[in-house]
Amino acid sequence: MRVVLAEDSTLLREGLVRLLAEEGHEVLAAVGDGDALLSATAAHRPDVIVTDVRMPPTHTDEGLRAALEIRSRFPEVGVLVLSQYVEKRYATELITDDGGRVGYLLKDRVAQVGEFLDALDRVGAGGAAFDPEVVRRLLARTTHSDPLGKLTAREREVLDLMAQGHTNAGIAGQLYVSLSAVEKHVNSIFDKLALSHTSGYSRRVLAVLRYLGS
Repeated sequence: MRVVLAEDSTLLREGLVRLLAEEGHEVLAAVGDGDALLSATAAHRPDVIVTDVRMPPTHTDEGLRAALEIRSRFPEVGVLVLSQYVEKRYATELITDDGGRVGYLLKDRVAQVGEFLDALDRVGAGGAAFDPEVVRRLLARTTHSDPLGKLTAREREVLDLMAQGHTNAGIAGQLYVSLSAVEKHVNSIFDKLALSHTSGYSRRVLAVLRYLGS
């Protein structure tokens, strides 16, 4: 894939450039701030951008704001966010985006090279990839008014994996069950969340929104 990388830590940035190159990806640009990321994306139109959250000048949310602007201006470009933190507002906006080609991983996951590369591949292929810890932290804020009390434990597992961006086939692989079993659980989730009459992919997005309490 053709990749633009944004990371203000020179050591990590160069390490990622080397890793991506060794895996056969073409790194079109490697930059250190949000403005440079926007400029590089506009100039190169990569398949995927990989960006940190907190970058110069304020080290708050420059990378995430740049990622959301890229989602708006260049919807064909995949976005994979790497962060040491779960920025709840922006993470929720990304996780409930029904356009696909988006991911959010904690930086600890980058050390698990296989998981990082798998997430990159999924985003590049038009799918989604969300760190399980990101999903858990977002869900933690909904426990006071749990709207999902009707779901069984297995249905919650399925919805948790759905929120991470897995397809039905991917969920089946994660839970070691058949595809038809997953499809039954998904349909049951839609029924219990009153989403049965909503067609298309949007039902999955709406289910995740309910799960996040948004």
